[in-house]
Amino acid sequence: MHGTRRVIAVGIGSALLALAAQSTASATRPLQQIRDSGELIVLTRNAPTTLYINRDGQRSGPEYELVEAFADSLGVDAVYREYSSTGAILEALRAGEGDLAAAGLTVTPERQQWLRFGPAYQRITQQVVCRRDTVQPENLRGLSEVDKLQVVADSSYAELLETLAEQGYPVPEWQSVADVGTHALLRAVWDREIDCTVADSHITAINQRYYPELLTPMNLSREQRLAWAMPRDAERLDAAVTRWLDEYRSAGRLDDLHEKYYGFFKAFDYVDVRYLIRRTDQRFPRYRQWFREAAKKHDLSFVLLSAQAYQESHWREEARSPTGVRGIMMLTQVTASEVGVSDRLDPRQSIFGGAEYMARMKERFTDEVTEPDRTFLALAAYNVGRAHMHDAQVLARRHGLSPWHWRDIKRMLPLLSDPKYYRTLKYGYARGHEPVRYVQRIREYHHVLANELADDPIRAIPHQAAVSVP
Repeated sequence: MHGTRRVIAVGIGSALLALAAQSTASATRPLQQIRDSGELIVLTRNAPTTLYINRDGQRSGPEYELVEAFADSLGVDAVYREYSSTGAILEALRAGEGDLAAAGLTVTPERQQWLRFGPAYQRITQQVVCRRDTVQPENLRGLSEVDKLQVVADSSYAELLETLAEQGYPVPEWQSVADVGTHALLRAVWDREIDCTVADSHITAINQRYYPELLTPMNLSREQRLAWAMPRDAERLDAAVTRWLDEYRSAGRLDDLHEKYYGFFKAFDYVDVRYLIRRTDQRFPRYRQWFREAAKKHDLSFVLLSAQAYQESHWREEARSPTGVRGIMMLTQVTASEVGVSDRLDPRQSIFGGAEYMARMKERFTDEVTEPDRTFLALAAYNVGRAHMHDAQVLARRHGLSPWHWRDIKRMLPLLSDPKYYRTLKYGYARGHEPVRYVQRIREYHHVLANELADDPIRAIPHQAAVSVP
């Protein structure tokens, strides 16, 4: 390699690659054997971006949902074997312990020497991640001055650093650490135990909501592909994956999956998230029990209702707006009357009134609208009104889109402020950008709160449960 530049704490290391290239063929199960056995053996790891146990005690996660859909297309059950690290997964695949690896694996030239990768299901960028109040390297020369850089052993991050060093770029000495995940190293950066690490962009986006001081001063790579890995000679399995994913993508299901798990990760607002965490300690305890009782009464998510109230008023019971909405749930006078609220500035009345109104919005959509879309559409209706949501659904049909999916409706809502469109609709003009932003912010607040309130006996958005960080 290159002397002391690369320090491996514990790990399989690059020797795995040479060994793997010699011994994968004999361990491969043919596709027909997989079908005959009734089981697809999948190697994965527990992480927010792959597979985790949600608050209902059920498996969830973007990789999990993809695998389940593929296994269903084969007519088999997916059997999961979880490992602690990328290196352990690759070693297990080499040893014939599974049919494919679904673990957020980046397609790299080194891995392609001995693995077969299916088509990309997601694209990411490797980012350098540090704390905003410590070092902030903006280029490789600045990164070379970082004292303590750690990355996950046998990862695409370590491989990229090695490649850059071999090409003569100025990179720092780094430590490859085995048996830990990227999420744990991001926590170590936040705790100031290390200066920086390297992480995929979608992993960083999730963890910034838990640890808002994390900063991404530079990208380390261009866009890269995430894909499932298989033994080199698994041609028929690869072909089956390719056919299935093409159909899955064409049906819009891959877009739905990305919207579900990542659709609310837009521009990160450090100040806003810091205030939310602070107010969770300072303001929220006064209202916690009322949110829990109101959510239970109206079959809503406790965390979601709390996040919605934060978006409405930042949990200020005396909140008012120039348009006349008031209280912790910012009810109009008409809405307050409909749900029996006599004093909008009474926090208990406002919380229960807002919960009842939200429940009514959910009930006003047909059974064709399933979760989590029903929740997102209801949130938008709470903000802009059910009448304007009806107009957005009309527009969706005109454009050949689904009136039942949030990913399509959020494209139509901004058109309600364009005279070219709103003059053709029953209810006319609306500030259509606002409900889109409203739902996005609530989803983001929900994500942060679910982590902050992890000890509460709560229900999350249906099929959109928050994750725990390893």
